Amino acid sequence: MRVLLVGGGGREHALALGLVADASVETLIAAPGNPGIAGVAEVRDVRPNDPAAVAALAVEVAADLVVIGPEAPLVAGVADAVRAKGIAAFGPSAEAARLEGSKTFAKDVMTAAGVPTARAFTCTEPAGVGKALDEFGAPYVVKNDGLAAGKGVVVTDDRGVAERHAAECGRVVIEEYLAGPEVSLFVVTDGEAAVPLLPAQDFKRAGDGDTGPNTGGMGAYAPLPWAPSGLVDEVMRDVVHPTLAELRRRGTPFAGLLYVGLAITPAGPRVIEFNARFGDPETQVVLALLETPLAGLLHAAATGTLAEHPPLRWRAGAAVTVVVAAAGYPAAPRTGDPITGADRPGVIHAGTRRDVDGTLRSAGGRVLCGTATGPDLAVARDAAYDLVRGIELAGSHHRTDIAAAAAQGLIVVPD
Repeated sequence: MRVLLVGGGGREHALALGLVADASVETLIAAPGNPGIAGVAEVRDVRPNDPAAVAALAVEVAADLVVIGPEAPLVAGVADAVRAKGIAAFGPSAEAARLEGSKTFAKDVMTAAGVPTARAFTCTEPAGVGKALDEFGAPYVVKNDGLAAGKGVVVTDDRGVAERHAAECGRVVIEEYLAGPEVSLFVVTDGEAAVPLLPAQDFKRAGDGDTGPNTGGMGAYAPLPWAPSGLVDEVMRDVVHPTLAELRRRGTPFAGLLYVGLAITPAGPRVIEFNARFGDPETQVVLALLETPLAGLLHAAATGTLAEHPPLRWRAGAAVTVVVAAAGYPAAPRTGDPITGADRPGVIHAGTRRDVDGTLRSAGGRVLCGTATGPDLAVARDAAYDLVRGIELAGSHHRTDIAAAAAQGLIVVPD
């Protein structure tokens, strides 16, 4: 199988490693890729958000499968353009990707499908914002209605911060706060059949102890030893299948990766958000534990044959990833700094570039991830931090508490 992978971040590097490990993959081409991906794939320069350019490249390289990593190309219609060329694409249509592209659309779908989620109001004017904030009280949850690269959400007790974020965004969804530990569940689907992957947990806040501003994610781990035993079955029954059915009813079936972000509240699981693609950095840990060949799974979803796919197989143990972020991230990340210690197994490239002389430099906010597995969370965690300690990047920072509470058995699910 010839596979074209679209994107160039940490999620795509993790996907690339999973795809090349599949014996059915003869050739992997990545566009635009990154220095880490270049070690396992042929990289091609293309604008990922340009549907015509990506589709033309898929035809040129005779791709059997196109895997679209980031959300912006999906919302732009890249999957539609590829499928119009008769090539299988893993990723939803532009219409179905509105589940991530518009928080209001996602709420409308959830309401119609009876999916348990937070109460919310869409607001465009200060008066409406004020009324919604009054209705729900602190902590205030204010979400940019459109795509915001994982950084469009503010959760704060400071009314002024909430109001300023709403004003900066223009159109926002203001929700009631959902208390409880958060879970990320990836579901591979062809629009009808749906297969859950292992639940994971990521860490959005920049600092230890969940302090500081929201980020795209500072680390993750899987599996979740504290998760209720029937959690995945409950979410598939009450969230995933009703959502897929509602999208089919609307004539916009969702085929690809449905990311379900959940809060485990005293009243049960509640949906925080949907995304239309693999999450970053949860992909790094979930795929590190997947034993089933990845390309075959994604191809089955892309071709409507997922119901015939064998049950998934998982490696024993646990996986942890820790993000190394650039100085100034997330507010104003500094780029261009040289990096050493990154060319080792387990180091995932997220925001890097390589000079013509071979020097590796930072090229984004989240620069690298140290990803490791082990027989349990404590061992995997130690191994991931060993990788991080071997990376040298001036001014960089990382959280020191990724998976610590779970490894120590300190996470409690509300009754």
